[in-house]
Amino acid sequence: MPDKKEKPAPKIEPKDDLMEKIVSLCKRRGFVYPGSEIYGGLANTWDLGPVGVELKNNIQQAWWKFFVQSRRDMVGIDAAIIMNPKVWESSGHVANFSDAQVDCKDCKKRVRADHLIEDNVEIKVEGLSLEDLGKLIAENNLRCPGCGGKNWTEVRRFNLLFRTNIGPTTANNEPVYLRGEIAQGMFVDFKNVLMSARKKVPFGIAAAGKAFRNEITPGNFIFRTLEFDLMEFEYFIRPEMWEAKFNYWMDEMHKWLDVVGIRKDKTRIREHTKDELSFYSKRTADIEYNTPFGWKELYGLAYRTDYDLKNHQEKSGEDLTYFDAETNEKYIPHVLEPTFGLSRTVLMTLLSAYDEEEVTDSKGEKEVRVVLRFKPKIAPYKAAILPLMKKPELTAKADEVYDSLRNDFVMDYDVTGSIGKRYRRQDEIGTPFCITIDYDTLEDQAVTVRDRDTMKQDRIKIAELKDYLAGKINI
Repeated sequence: MPDKKEKPAPKIEPKDDLMEKIVSLCKRRGFVYPGSEIYGGLANTWDLGPVGVELKNNIQQAWWKFFVQSRRDMVGIDAAIIMNPKVWESSGHVANFSDAQVDCKDCKKRVRADHLIEDNVEIKVEGLSLEDLGKLIAENNLRCPGCGGKNWTEVRRFNLLFRTNIGPTTANNEPVYLRGEIAQGMFVDFKNVLMSARKKVPFGIAAAGKAFRNEITPGNFIFRTLEFDLMEFEYFIRPEMWEAKFNYWMDEMHKWLDVVGIRKDKTRIREHTKDELSFYSKRTADIEYNTPFGWKELYGLAYRTDYDLKNHQEKSGEDLTYFDAETNEKYIPHVLEPTFGLSRTVLMTLLSAYDEEEVTDSKGEKEVRVVLRFKPKIAPYKAAILPLMKKPELTAKADEVYDSLRNDFVMDYDVTGSIGKRYRRQDEIGTPFCITIDYDTLEDQAVTVRDRDTMKQDRIKIAELKDYLAGKINI
């Protein structure tokens, strides 16, 4: 029976409105939902749906395997989100972790001054003073994106750390912060990791998890949000190693693009100018992605020198030096930091995977097929089990096939609608293989396996199905 609840996919024009299509697909197919939607939502908060959380987890697991588990010089930790506030004072975040904001006096809309300028004048303004930002806004007669007015306040600083309290809130209560980055946990645990993991310089400490930034104007779907997921590591080195290791990790970050399926032809490397370097960095380079809303930072690689360990040693009183038994030296290691936005990786992976192609349906009519061409390793579902019809004998066999594979592969099971509609649904969530159980299956103990990308169909014995999928997915 056709699925009466699901509307047929509309005819799709070329990819002029790619972001709108991605946002629509993400909600319709269960990748990303607006946060708190039944209460009117909360701006720039998003929830991952059933396939979205699988995609995110698969990306994170692939990253952990590539950068941590496959290397002898890397270990991982999972540090607390709420830390002693002295951590953030010592790191410089309380004083320096801020953006420049400007308010419209007419409609009271608050925006980031750098975004207002860059979105309209198309120049990079990182590192400019508040006065210079204000001059650029005035000289270019920039209008408020809310009301169109040009009546701006002076540009001023806005700290990005989320403040909260432990226990009852009182005037005398010292605030704590939700972490604005995950790096500091790796620095404050450096001594413990050194003692327990017995690593020698050079080595790295990796972590993945939530970070929070009280952004003035987040936006562009899940690209910039109030809470987000990061994956990064601090790689501890001798000072003289930094240039060679910087180049090495940039090469490895480019290899990672292939692992996750992000299009290299849509990326570029951009070196930070001296004026825009973060307060802790001597050199930073970003891997940027050419999104529908312009070139945006996807990953970053920073040489943080010994800034963090030196500051934490000074402020905490703990000895964070490293003793090299081979050279009989004692020194504070320098640090290289490759940072990967996991939430952004989810978005760029969707953008890279999205495709439309004209196909002929069963009636001989032309239609547009929407397909997410994920790498099989990171696809939310590796396969979908599809009984040809919702008949007891077919669903019973489909259940049997599903049960024989579910411990080895994350799979979908779909009996709703025609087989053609089910194929299209699986194409839209990027499932590499659809396994159809038909009446011939009851006789020959074989199934039809349809390839997502080529739409080619193979007849495979059920007994050989596990090995067939394993070889194709390359798990």
